[in-house]
Amino acid sequence: MTEKTKTIKAVEAKNSIPEEEKTPLKKFGKQETVTVEDVEYKFQFPGIRKAQQILDASKMLNGVISDEAYNHQLMETVIVEPKTNWDYWDENAGYREVMALADNFLGRLLN
Repeated sequence: MTEKTKTIKAVEAKNSIPEEEKTPLKKFGKQETVTVEDVEYKFQFPGIRKAQQILDASKMLNGVISDEAYNHQLMETVIVEPKTNWDYWDENAGYREVMALADNFLGRLLN
C-alpha cells in the first residue's frame, strides 16, 4: 500500500460518520415496545405518507376523526406484534390504553 493510499484511508476513517448519525431523523420502520396488562405490544412507524393516509382515511365527512376507523388503521398498520383486530380485543384487556399509546407513538413520529 502506498503512502498516498494510507493517507487517504486514514482520512476516510477519520471522517467516517456512523449511519445513525448521518440520518438522526430516520423514522420509517422505527419501533417501540410497550407492556399493557402483561402483554408486550410492538409499534412500528409506517412512514410519513402512510401516517398521513391513516389520518385522512379516518376522517368523517365533517372532518372529525372516527375512533373506530382510526383504531382499525392503528391495528392494521402500527401495532405489529401481536397482530390485533376487533376479535382480539373481545378476548383481551387494555384496548383503550394500547390504542392511546399507539396514537401517541404515531403522533410523536409524525411531528
